[in-house]
Amino acid sequence: MSAKKKSTEQEIDQQVIAQAGDNSAWGKPTMVRRTRAAALSIPPDLAARAAFLAKLHRKPSVEEWLTRVIQERIELEEAAFAGAKQDLATKSG
Repeated sequence: MSAKKKSTEQEIDQQVIAQAGDNSAWGKPTMVRRTRAAALSIPPDLAARAAFLAKLHRKPSVEEWLTRVIQERIELEEAAFAGAKQDLATKSG
């Protein structure tokens, strides 16, 4: 059994660009539904503190400020996780 060579991202991009105008190269379109926004429940005192900080940061809504804060925190956590994973791989490899 021969293993199929895995294409790099750049090779895939080049192939997609080359086939962009060829309708026979494309399969049936895939329909994707956008997921609903998640509703979170937080304690009233925490909501009041968040509302205060949103105003302090001149955000039009507490939702916008919270979204930004959560996004920043997730990016920090993902970076920390990737770093820890790389450290483990370096130490064990």
